[in-house]
Amino acid sequence: MGRGYTVETQRLRFRQYTMDDLEFYASLWGQPDVVRYIGRGLTKTNKEAWKSLENWILPGYKNGLGLYVIQLKETEEPIGHAGLVRQVVEGRKETEIGYWLAKPYWGQGFASEAAAFFTSYGKNQLKYGRLISLIHPKNAASIAVAKKLGMAYEKTVFFNGNRTRVYASGE
Repeated sequence: MGRGYTVETQRLRFRQYTMDDLEFYASLWGQPDVVRYIGRGLTKTNKEAWKSLENWILPGYKNGLGLYVIQLKETEEPIGHAGLVRQVVEGRKETEIGYWLAKPYWGQGFASEAAAFFTSYGKNQLKYGRLISLIHPKNAASIAVAKKLGMAYEKTVFFNGNRTRVYASGE
């Protein structure tokens, strides 16, 4: 998935972030319910979101990895992001499937649709034998998505200072 290249599922389209997406990206970080289980669970200011987009998201597009804007195909409206990112968990390099949605789009199967696409992409195109999801123990919706993907609970770790469940598929 190169720059400017988009891919689609039944209802969704995925494309790389650009700095033009700052307002949307900051809006995700500004919603307490959206970030409750992300990192330390704290919202970011627009300036903090700008730094995150510029220094973490945009440089993250390497070898098919990165977080991609999720758009509704019908309207092209951005509703969240999803993708594959490298993480180090207890000294082991892992590839994580990440997915976030703006609150109005919760409960409609969009996270499952996006995560299923990136699971297939990671395994079939990128040839990863193992994928994980790092999930806060209280995030029942994300746990349900991971289980739908065929992931199983593996262990609880301390990740970035938080108790985090590791769900995994493959070896």
